[in-house]
Amino acid sequence: MKVALLQAPLAWEDIEKNKTHFIELLNNIESETDLVVLPEMFVSGFTMSPERVYMTMTDNYIAELQSLCKTYLFALTGSIVIKEGDNYYNRLFFITDTGEISTYDKRHLFSLAGEEKVYKAGNDRLIVNYRGWNICPLVCYDLRFPVFSRNYGEAYDLLIYVASWPDQRIYAWDALLKARAIENMSYLVAVNRCGSDENNNIYSGHSQALDMLGGYLLEPLVGEQIAYVTLDKARQDKIRKSFGVLRDADAFTI
Repeated sequence: MKVALLQAPLAWEDIEKNKTHFIELLNNIESETDLVVLPEMFVSGFTMSPERVYMTMTDNYIAELQSLCKTYLFALTGSIVIKEGDNYYNRLFFITDTGEISTYDKRHLFSLAGEEKVYKAGNDRLIVNYRGWNICPLVCYDLRFPVFSRNYGEAYDLLIYVASWPDQRIYAWDALLKARAIENMSYLVAVNRCGSDENNNIYSGHSQALDMLGGYLLEPLVGEQIAYVTLDKARQDKIRKSFGVLRDADAFTI
């Protein structure tokens, strides 16, 4: 599977500017790319003012993204602010190459920023089957909670994190991503934003890709760029079969 990581700066709460920028980037993705990964809240930045930036699931922009997926035959994932009824969600979507859309509402809301005061948390983990891969996409702060991402029963082959993770805690980002790849014996792709925001946070990015043993396939990126990595499921299956970490894991439910 060929995966594109789009590490980009985000214009603060400027929906039209961000939408236009990402459409331009998506129109220039390399051919034969299977999956494109965008940051958390990629059309607004990580804002606690959802009323200024929200979309609905029937928004024309989402339809435009679905059309791009069908045109270029790639899947796409990232998160945006969605309003349903009286609630706002930090909602990750996964759009397949046929335009089919699945969603996951961020479960672990970032209390340091007061995210839980303005967004409603989700409950259920999402696992998408796409081109023979089981994929588990999660959002930013979810990274700190290993129970929720545990790969019990080899439920997934690829773990994804989309994020707005600032530099003052980037050492934790790097360390926890390695831990999640190793403990779950899974490929891991993580895409963080870069640039700065109105809260004086600096983001260098550190988007990266890891194999099931925690080795870098793509070392942490700095600054705006698109990077590509190719994942080999047969290699992962072979290593999982010979090194039975997942078979030996404790069973539990959440």
